[in-house]
Amino acid sequence: MSDFNYSKNYGNYSTVDVVAAQNTLLRKVYLWMTAALAITGFTAFTVANNPALLQMIFGSRFVFYGLLIGELVLVVWLSAAIQRLSIVTATLMFVLYSVLNGATMSIIFLAYTASSIATTFFITAGTFGAMALVGSVTKTDLSRFGNILLMALIGLIVATVVNLFLKNSMMDMIISGIGVLIFTGLTAYDAQKIKALTTGMEDNDETQKLAVLGALSLYLDFVNLFLYLLRFFGRRSE
Repeated sequence: MSDFNYSKNYGNYSTVDVVAAQNTLLRKVYLWMTAALAITGFTAFTVANNPALLQMIFGSRFVFYGLLIGELVLVVWLSAAIQRLSIVTATLMFVLYSVLNGATMSIIFLAYTASSIATTFFITAGTFGAMALVGSVTKTDLSRFGNILLMALIGLIVATVVNLFLKNSMMDMIISGIGVLIFTGLTAYDAQKIKALTTGMEDNDETQKLAVLGALSLYLDFVNLFLYLLRFFGRRSE
């Protein structure tokens, strides 16, 4: 090791130290994202096979919409307040969000066949993995595309709300197709952004909270991509 000369340093850390810390943080981002997906899947499957829980959640609009609003408030609050939270609290809030999301997503196990859900999951995983890799290795700055995609996402949300009243099946398919394109692009954008943010950082509590926030972003990309793809590949239960 003494034969190597590291000309670039970050404080008291060599370039190799910083790169190792970045790789550790990136692994944590994807491990936390994977853990959150596993928690969501397990929760959804458990609720779908428990008639009492299904009745409690979907038998009352107050409970169902309360959970949806709770998810939205939690994810916005976590994103805004994460710097003020301890790493333990931030992680627990992420786990709680994963559980709540799994509870509301349990309906897909009743609406679609298990085989089509599994097929769509693997298609989503392949697409997500490919785009995350592209975002991580490309030298092209995706930030301008990210801004366009975020604006398109706002339009997608508005169109989705409008179609709740119109109930137009053709418009629903168009929205789903656009949703797939948006979250495919956002996956690459978020992967690049997370890699850039972790560059040159030490592996401490503050950067681990950043890793939790990065995992949340990728988790949301994966879940939304999965739900939109399910509109195309999901087969309705008899």
